[in-house]
Amino acid sequence: QVQLVESGGGLVQPGGSLRLSCAASKSISGINAMGWYRQAPGKQRELVATVTSGGSTVYADSVKGRFTVSRDNAKNTVYLQMNSLKSEDTAVYYCNYRRSTISSVYDYWGQGTQVTVSS
Repeated sequence: QVQLVESGGGLVQPGGSLRLSCAASKSISGINAMGWYRQAPGKQRELVATVTSGGSTVYADSVKGRFTVSRDNAKNTVYLQMNSLKSEDTAVYYCNYRRSTISSVYDYWGQGTQVTVSS
């Protein structure tokens, strides 16, 4: 069982930046993707950004050009650099690790970290 531990959330003013980190408790290998989802009050959880083991990235349209997802495979860690933050980015951000096999897909989630963008 993989555990994911997030850090880096907090309160920031509009236009500011934050960097989230998520470390996996064990080595990650094989076909996989790591990334971030978020959930605002009263809304469904949504994809923010992911990066595959091959280095391909996917971003939500709302964060393109402002957020950057990256990973350090040696440290089993994924990062989310968030710039030009807006009030609508306020949410709980969840780290995700998705492992794929021939027949199944397994999702692992972190506990979530709060990001609040407010003046």
